[in-house]
Formats: sequence, C-alpha cells, structure tokens
Amino acid sequence: MLFRQFVDDDLGCGSYLVGDEQAGVAAVIDPAYAIERYLDACRAHGVELKLVLETHTHADHVSGHGRLALEHRIPVRVHEAAGAAFPHDPLHDGDEIELGDVVLRIVHTPGHRPEHCAIEVLEQGAATAVLTGDSLFVGDAARPDLAVDAAEGADDLFRSLHRLAGLGDGLTVYPGHVAGSLCGANLSPARSTTIGREREQNAALVATHEQFMCRATGPQPPRPPNMGTIVELNRGPFVAARPPLAQVHDAGGAVVLDVRDADAFALAHRRGAINVPVDGSSFGTKSAFVLPPGRPILIEAASGEQAEQAAARLHAVALFDLAGWREAGSDEATEPVTLDELERRLAAGEIRLFDVRETSERDDGFIPGSTHLPYRNVRAAAENGLCDELPIVTICESGARAAVAASVLRSVGVDARPVLGGGVATWRGETYSFRRCGGT
Repeated sequence: MLFRQFVDDDLGCGSYLVGDEQAGVAAVIDPAYAIERYLDACRAHGVELKLVLETHTHADHVSGHGRLALEHRIPVRVHEAAGAAFPHDPLHDGDEIELGDVVLRIVHTPGHRPEHCAIEVLEQGAATAVLTGDSLFVGDAARPDLAVDAAEGADDLFRSLHRLAGLGDGLTVYPGHVAGSLCGANLSPARSTTIGREREQNAALVATHEQFMCRATGPQPPRPPNMGTIVELNRGPFVAARPPLAQVHDAGGAVVLDVRDADAFALAHRRGAINVPVDGSSFGTKSAFVLPPGRPILIEAASGEQAEQAAARLHAVALFDLAGWREAGSDEATEPVTLDELERRLAAGEIRLFDVRETSERDDGFIPGSTHLPYRNVRAAAENGLCDELPIVTICESGARAAVAASVLRSVGVDARPVLGGGVATWRGETYSFRRCGGT
C-alpha cells in the first residue's frame, strides 16, 4: 500500500496520498492548493493519480481539487450534502472506492460540517487506518460552529465521534489538522494517534453528551475575516492556478506586506509597511487577520525566493490579489523596547501597554497596567480612537505577535513599538517589580 501524509506547517492542515503501488493507482484526500507535492510523489512511486476526495468543504484554506481537475483532468468526489457547484460524483455513507487491493470506505461524520466524511483505509479487506478529516483530532475534536448553529453541529459531532470510536481501538487515526489550525482549540502537534488512545485520553470522547455540548458550544478560536470567501471558493467553480509573481518597483496603491523577520524589519523598512514574517508560524492566517481588506498586496522581501514562499502561503488562504514583489526598503526604523525600558516607562505613566496575546494566554498571567488587545484587533482599535493618548508598546509571549501588532499600528500613523526577543514569557522568569502583581 502507498500511504503518504503531507502536513502544511503554516496552516496545520493534513492531506494524504493513498493507493496501491503494485496496481499503479492512487487518490489524494484533502489536497492543498499547492498540488505539486502530490504530483511529485506520484511520479516517485510510479502511480497514476486517479481521484480527489474531499472530506468536506474547507474553511481555512483553498483546496487544490480545482487545479487537479483543470490542469490534470482528475475527477473530484465530495459528499452530496456539500452543495458543491463544481462537477463531481457525490459520496454517500458506506461507499467503497477500490484502488487495486486498497479500498477507501466512506463514513459520513457530520458535525464540523453537514457533509463531513471520514475515510476508512482497508488493505486486503482489513481496516488499518481512518482519515478523520475535521472530526476527531489528536487530543481534541473539531469546532461545530462554522456551517450550522453550534448546538446543532455539536450534537451531530458527538454522535459522529462515537461512531468513529466504534471502528476499533487498533485503527490508526490520521487527522486533517494538527496544532496551528483554527479548526480546534487544543490541537496536538502529533500527526497520528489510535482510536484506543483517543478513547482513553481525548476529552471529547470521554465526556458525556451534556459535558460535550457545554464544551463544544463554548468559546472557539477566532474566525479569520476571509473564511467565508474560502468556503465559497471551495464550494464553487474550480479555482485555477495563479500567475507567477512579478517584480515591480511601485506600490501603486497596494498595501505593503514586509515578510522579513521582525529584527530585520525593525532595523529598516518602508514607512507604512506591515510586517508578518513568512518564516514565523501561521503566516497566512495572521496576514488575513491584519491586512486591510479590498486592497492589492505588494510583498517586500529579502529575496525573490522569500517573496515566492510568501505568495504561495497567501494563495493558500485565498489572498490572491498580489501586485507583485520588490526588495524591502529603508525609509525608517523601529527601535524595539526592552523590558527594563518598559518597566521604567510604564511606572512613569509614559506609555500604554497592549498585551496582544489570546485570552487563554493572558489568563495565565499578565503585566499589571497592560490592556488586553489581541493582535488581530489592533487596526480596529486604532480606527476607533483607542490609541491616541500615549505612545503604544506591544507585548506578547515571545515577541512575534508584538512585532506584527506594532507594525499594523504604525502603518495607520500610531506611535507604536514592540517588545522583541522576549515578552511575557521572559517577564515571568525575571525580577521586575511589576512581576509581583501579575496574575489571573
């Protein structure tokens, strides 16, 4: 049996190539927009890609099923409840798809979305694994609020999870998402598990129906502003490949996205640029949160290679309107704030400190006098006049999101500087006077 797992570390998405090498056939499940990896793997293993299967309509990334259909004439299958507007052969519960001696059995598991399916993998008649998509994760379960009312989705999801739990403790579970995704709140970085392990340790499977409903209908990770666009693209007509990124010299009204690391950006950058490092985590998701909507994006990078990497990750989250790229400029610098300076100026009332972490992080301890404002909300805060009194300092756990937040504020004219090379995590281990007052 051919079985390959592919994980997009930026988005935390998993996709799979499954087939029979002896028969020379394979299918890809939940393909990413960057389809080259699957085609390369098929060539390396000497198999023909015969089919695309979608566990559901994805909301966090653009699927590659359109490119595979348009560029390589590969048919696509998704459950009939998806309401897909592209040519497809609908899936039904219990369908079995033969790939030589390998069989893919469809298990309808609504909850995350009404059309959601898991896929059992059978070799010579015996089930060995299950691809759970966005239903059962390692240590968690999917969020139920993206397609229907949260309570309705949660009720369906509870039943679907217990149907999966009944498939057999020895089955290996390969999820559609790992840590880094917004599709679950407590995802593990582990890339596989077993039904038995999850039955023992996963709170979603251990919980009673009442406990599960309370948990699943509670607070969920934030929704990126382009989530609706991604769903419609994945449900609608096929999305084709985008043109190559051109090198340009004039921004021409585009928003400037500087994708270098935060230290390089601080030393020198163009006035008005927003900094989201492409080498950091969740680049695509962060960019979607902080870039102003409705404007083309000009990428500024240290090299063409870095710009292409950024473009690919922007395309993955449906940020397609790219004006091109150019080398980063040097109009101004942003001097980072040290914790020593922060302590002194905060005590003197000279600055306003924004803690740009998530609520769950702040609940574990915060610097007294700080204002909680997640990085994704700083633009709205500036536009609503919440940043006009004093110079702003931004802080997060380690410095990465603080840099993003400060650059967003500076791009709209706010005097803002980040704490880099440390943050609340460093503060916890030091002896600053404001440490004694922190708490939940």
